[in-house]
Amino acid sequence: MSGEIESGQVVSGEIVPRASYVPAVPDSGDNLPAIPDSNLGFLSLGLAVTTLAARALLLKEKIWALQALFRRNADKASNMSEMCDAAEVEPRFTALIMEGATSLREVAEASGDLVNAADAMQMDAQGFKDAHQGEYGGIYEVTQSMGVQQPKPGFNEVK
Repeated sequence: MSGEIESGQVVSGEIVPRASYVPAVPDSGDNLPAIPDSNLGFLSLGLAVTTLAARALLLKEKIWALQALFRRNADKASNMSEMCDAAEVEPRFTALIMEGATSLREVAEASGDLVNAADAMQMDAQGFKDAHQGEYGGIYEVTQSMGVQQPKPGFNEVK
């Protein structure tokens, strides 16, 4: 033995915890550009909407990973409850384990609404980006090819 402590071993009367089974979910450091608050020109508005769609996709991926984790844990809790029942463990403890499994399944199912909302947000953002490109893309290209400096975004804003 190398002297290293492995997970699951008993050391000084304490069990060393096993490695976490949490799936790999991208951290919040997503390196997506910040969405500007004001002064949105053609390119910055397009970038902002693209960023919004990317963040919605990232949210969906995180929720799917968490749903899978909740379902896996619910299955494990159900299995444990069945084993406890077969071993004639105190019924109230078996019932609590099964209640936990049911709650985990309910959370996994309820998070589906959030996935649907993120999906709708992604689709709407992409639709807006496509409409924005279709409406103003040609104008932007023409003004850029003119070689004349254009006013800053918001210059023609009616006050």
